Amino acid sequence: MTGLDGARAYYLRFGEPMLRERFPELLPHLAAGLFGSGSECFGYDDEVSRDHDFPPGFCLLLPGEDVIDRRTEFQLERAYAALPKEFDGLTRSGLAPVGGARRGVLRLADFFRDRTGSPDGKLTLDRWLAVPEYALAEAVNGEVFYDGSGELTVIRERLAYLPEDVRRKKLAGELLLMAQAGQYNYRRCLSHGETGAAQLAAWEFVRAAMHAIFLLNRRYLPFYKWRFRALRELPLLSGEAASMEFLLSTDNGPENAEEKYYAIEDTAAAVIGVLQEQELTEAVCGDLEKHAYSVNDGISDPEVRNSHILRAVEQG
Repeated sequence: MTGLDGARAYYLRFGEPMLRERFPELLPHLAAGLFGSGSECFGYDDEVSRDHDFPPGFCLLLPGEDVIDRRTEFQLERAYAALPKEFDGLTRSGLAPVGGARRGVLRLADFFRDRTGSPDGKLTLDRWLAVPEYALAEAVNGEVFYDGSGELTVIRERLAYLPEDVRRKKLAGELLLMAQAGQYNYRRCLSHGETGAAQLAAWEFVRAAMHAIFLLNRRYLPFYKWRFRALRELPLLSGEAASMEFLLSTDNGPENAEEKYYAIEDTAAAVIGVLQEQELTEAVCGDLEKHAYSVNDGISDPEVRNSHILRAVEQG
């Protein structure tokens, strides 16, 4: 049983009956599910995941204090804390009153504010450009088990994916870095005898290429330790995962350097092919830098288009 399956089963067996029996008048205002931080919220958990931060439980989201006051919030927290501590071989530790960091009773507005800076998922273009995608992914991952008012579902739909101008800005920046790091600097570093710098160039190319592929798939880029797992499940360009692992895991001696350069060019060509299929570029060449500026030229909002091409690039 995955963490998400376990959370759903725990909610249905213990959480929902408790709410219906003790707080029936609050049900129209509550929402429950499993989402946010943790591999289980993405469906990436395995046996190794259970060694920490993996208790049985679920998120119980509340509206503002004008609807449910702090006293009632505390009562809900105590009721949640009284639920069975063991389930499916896992043990839940005690939670402090008024919510735990990942599970338990949380304010809906706080959950989204912590991840996006907005309590209701309404973001300006500037904010869309600034919020890290791993945080956006945490805002909309997992599963909603119950949504009495429908507000949680509305916010998740609002944050489902980036506005098109933001996607293009991010994509343009990553394409430019792919060109600089992979198509230009990798070989140049080797010509200087700087094999360590060449590996940094390969790493930067992989990081940028991976983000570009997620953008082409219209999927949020998750936290780094889950990126290869998520990449292999994408409908477009998932096969590039093997080349990227090769680029990161091999040295830059003579036996690998040429093969690594061709792997970079093959990935670049594959990305350019999808850019053209999605009509994101008007450039007709193998130079990613030219495609980067062509993608940027297609941005509708003049302020976003005319801002620095690397404005929306995420580091790490």
